[in-house]
Amino acid sequence: MTLKKELVDEIVKVTSMAAISCHKFIGKNDKINADKAATDTMRNEINKLKFNGEVVIGEGELDEAPMLYIGEKLGSGGLLNIDIAVDPVEGTNFVAKNLPGALSVISIAEKGNLFNAPETYMNKLAVTNKVPFDATDLDFPIEKNIKNVADALNKDVTDITVCLLDRPRHKEIIDKLNEMNVKMKLITDGDVSGALMITNEKYNVDIFLGIGGGPEGVLAASAIDAYECKFQGRFLFDNDKDIIRAKKMGIKDLKKKYDLSEIIKGDSIFCATGITSGDLVKGINVQDNRYITETLVTHKSSKMCKIFIREDIIKT
Repeated sequence: MTLKKELVDEIVKVTSMAAISCHKFIGKNDKINADKAATDTMRNEINKLKFNGEVVIGEGELDEAPMLYIGEKLGSGGLLNIDIAVDPVEGTNFVAKNLPGALSVISIAEKGNLFNAPETYMNKLAVTNKVPFDATDLDFPIEKNIKNVADALNKDVTDITVCLLDRPRHKEIIDKLNEMNVKMKLITDGDVSGALMITNEKYNVDIFLGIGGGPEGVLAASAIDAYECKFQGRFLFDNDKDIIRAKKMGIKDLKKKYDLSEIIKGDSIFCATGITSGDLVKGINVQDNRYITETLVTHKSSKMCKIFIREDIIKT
């Protein structure tokens, strides 16, 4: 089943309104209330839509409400049954500190087609579609992945750009990339947008890798799918609580490596609205009581991958 193109405009409104609702918290060093404002608005907007939705990627479990929790039912009803993945504010620190790259993000797919990811870390790899599928793999050494990408793109290894989170856990990878004299784009947060930088040459990123949030991995994969790029992920479980939760979600092989087709199936719609300006989209532009937003939208079945600009008049 394909998701109707008319649904795109409705989903764009969801992330646009969520982004606008936390605009007043930009630079106020209050990431908790920024996240709450976006979450409350996102819930309200989704509940206006005529479908039966369930959150499969959210901000926690039921006891962590008022966040959009895994298993929460949303929508006003209808014949359409939908899986929903949300991150009302990707980059809460960016909002709190008025830094570039904060987004409001959602992905939807038909029921059963969006992976129900546990709240744990994931080892990820995303590569531009100009590189053959079998040239890279999570199980390859870093050197092999980089050299294969360079060969496929007809570049010197020193001209390859790798995007990854700037974290102590990546010290070994960063040391190896430095040893190879590879270009790096080190990001402080926001690995949904980091992974999406492999989708277009204008971002000048050839490969995204490293360990980040599992839910963010599923969100990124749903967008990358529309660009026909490569994504792989493997969940990392370092405590009994995470293992028990994963098994309850139906994950039997805790060491399984997931390809894109196993994370997102069938048709999907992905929207990421800019809160503060970043690489992917511009942040909110306020003119009097008019709020102008930019949203990166993908709709797989219509091969849509574009920027939507929306203007909303908000009464103050």
